[in-house]
Amino acid sequence: MSSDDEVRDVQRATWAGLSAGWEKWDSVIMDQLGPVGTAIIDLLDIADDQQHLDIASGTGEPGLTIARHAPRGHVVLTDLAPEMLDIATRRANARGITNFETQVCSADDLPFGDATFDSVSVRFGYMFIPDVAKATAEFARVLKPGGRLCSSVWIKPEENPWTSIAMEAIASEVVLAPPDPEGPNMYRCAALGYVSALYDAAGLRDIAECEVDVVLVTRTPEQYWEMISEHVSLAVAALEHVDEPTRERIAKYVIARVSAYEVGGEVRIPGVARCIVGTK
Repeated sequence: MSSDDEVRDVQRATWAGLSAGWEKWDSVIMDQLGPVGTAIIDLLDIADDQQHLDIASGTGEPGLTIARHAPRGHVVLTDLAPEMLDIATRRANARGITNFETQVCSADDLPFGDATFDSVSVRFGYMFIPDVAKATAEFARVLKPGGRLCSSVWIKPEENPWTSIAMEAIASEVVLAPPDPEGPNMYRCAALGYVSALYDAAGLRDIAECEVDVVLVTRTPEQYWEMISEHVSLAVAALEHVDEPTRERIAKYVIARVSAYEVGGEVRIPGVARCIVGTK
């Protein structure tokens, strides 16, 4: 088993490599994940002077939107990959957002003092953190009393065809190692109550969960495949070592499956996330 440091090193390199794809498909990704960001912001009850910490920020959401909701406040965006935070900075500059800063760090070793933040968000980062219990304790530590932590995770694969269609197609051609159920993977936190138990162990209270529907919208099935193969970490990693004929067979299968989701001149593929909120 790899050590936590080794896992983080691999993740840092992976997300650095994915950063160009995330920037290329930014508008599509933001439209898809927007409802989750909105739900997180609603659950956190953001004030105009909020001091907020965004974990695993990637290209900046929901942290940058929280910064706009808190013009007298301040937001810290954190991530393992500086390349992703560079994109977040470019996005912020394009939107005229200035009340933020970025910090490259690990989620389970935060460089902030106790009781520093009014709120903490973790949008789709939990499942990739090597030591989720240690990280949750860190999130609770940096929260002020009465502060809220809100995270989002993906629920089971069958409820998320936007990604499972592509991964099933890849698995039909490539032998994929089964994910370690206790290690970082996209659906590690899918079970109802999994994250709530982490919150409870970290001393949080008033814990609640809710589901949020999302839709991935692309113009065509071909665009869907192009996007997924360039920004979804599981797909990108699996496709790295396939030859061109194999890749073409996978693409043909995916495009045929995704065609069933064409509606009104666009492709609309659903998914479901879970948001979990708790109070210190």
